[in-house]
Amino acid sequence: MEKQLIYKKYKKLIQNIHVMKDTLDYLFAGNTLTKEEACSVFTRMGKGEFSESEMAALLTVFRMRSIKGEELAGFRQALLNLCVPVDLSEYNTIDVVGTGGDGKNTFNISTLSCFVLAGAGYKVAKHGNYGLSSVSGASNMFEYFGYNFSNDTGKLKKEIEETGICFMHAPLFHPAMKYVGPVRKALKVRTIFNMMGPLINPSFPKNQLLGVSDLEIMDLYNQVYAESGQKYIIVHSLDGYDEISLTGDTRYVSNKTEDNLTPADFGFPVANPEELSGGKSVEDAAEIFRNVLEGKSTPTQQNVVIANAAMGIRCISPEKSLADCIAEAGESLKSGKALGVLKKLMSLNK
Repeated sequence: MEKQLIYKKYKKLIQNIHVMKDTLDYLFAGNTLTKEEACSVFTRMGKGEFSESEMAALLTVFRMRSIKGEELAGFRQALLNLCVPVDLSEYNTIDVVGTGGDGKNTFNISTLSCFVLAGAGYKVAKHGNYGLSSVSGASNMFEYFGYNFSNDTGKLKKEIEETGICFMHAPLFHPAMKYVGPVRKALKVRTIFNMMGPLINPSFPKNQLLGVSDLEIMDLYNQVYAESGQKYIIVHSLDGYDEISLTGDTRYVSNKTEDNLTPADFGFPVANPEELSGGKSVEDAAEIFRNVLEGKSTPTQQNVVIANAAMGIRCISPEKSLADCIAEAGESLKSGKALGVLKKLMSLNK
């Protein structure tokens, strides 16, 4: 019996080696994967069936050439299949998130927009992590203000029902990432996993506002979301920001249309890039975060948050005019409703 177990284990190991070797040979020859093939490879990677050197080789392929839409969709499907799911399907939820990678170190615009949306009466299922390309990510902010990370559905539902928002700290919902983490750390360069975070919200929100750092990623995300059945809007500020920065024109694409928007379209003046800085520490970022909600920030900081929240409202309710969405978002922020959401959420976490 013991010999049979050893043989089965050895046979599986040999099969896995052959699978990855064949896949790498195929990719090194300039070929691409179908969605199904990409899903299969990433599923096995997420189950720890490949060595770190094999995973590093695979990630290097997509560092040396652009990933294709079908491949990204397959990788996304694999990670969603392997995640710890959260059933929030009874709510018409939205997530607002940026891909990062723009090198701009902006303050937490997306996270603030989520509180504005919740203050306006919408349900927000925020998914995020610690900052990678900026000083402070969503997890840094939630943690700083006293939020207790959890993957307990009951806790998350209670929060979304009583405050309009809940937060999912990515590492608690994606155990598959533990196998890839050491490889990413060792490589010390951006990999396709930097693109995956915004795509793998474990609650499968019905609406998604995504910010991307370049037009190539915008096209890839559009290919993936066009087949998802979700309402979505993908935005990119043409001067390089992965959100609506108001420092120049914004390109957007949705499952209904695509176009450019100017700061004037939002009713705001052109923003000074220096006012979008997130500071040099989590404490700096938290001070800006609090000031925006308390009405103590600069007009530019408030305007940028309102613009992004307004686009989130437009995603949920595309029949509404941009002007009406701006008015809703502005009222939520300036009336103190968004601040009230933060206070109530943190009181539930004491």
